Amino acid sequence: MRKQSHRLSCLVALLVVGVISNAGAQATSKVKFGPGPDFLPAGVKMAVVSGDPSKAGQYVLQLKMPSGYMIPAHQHPTDENLLVKSGAFRIGMGDEFNPKKLKTLKTGEKATAPAKMNHYARASGPTVVEVSGTGPFAITYVATKSSTPPKGE
Repeated sequence: MRKQSHRLSCLVALLVVGVISNAGAQATSKVKFGPGPDFLPAGVKMAVVSGDPSKAGQYVLQLKMPSGYMIPAHQHPTDENLLVKSGAFRIGMGDEFNPKKLKTLKTGEKATAPAKMNHYARASGPTVVEVSGTGPFAITYVATKSSTPPKGE
């Protein structure tokens, strides 16, 4: 009897996880992307999922990036939480783009760029990243001649 109860509990847990995962996938597919904001390099699409990044309070947005899309070294006044929804997102910490310092985050992986920590990123393949934090959202680019990475990185 005890084995059956344990098996039933495991089955219920798997079904719940499956339902939650499926709901998450459906929610992602219903996100309406529009042109990216002027403060990001051209080529990105953005969707605000919840909240208002321009105001105080919690926000969630998604960025849809083409393969090779790069965000130069920058920082934010608050923590930036990242979740890779699809594709692979490479992120590095520092004042200048350095391909040797890039860490690849795959679908489902998370990272946090702490407040005022300079960082940069590049999409490997078409990529969707969810960004969340406490607004108002602000971005300050690091002014260096190496903010733009060499071709092919």
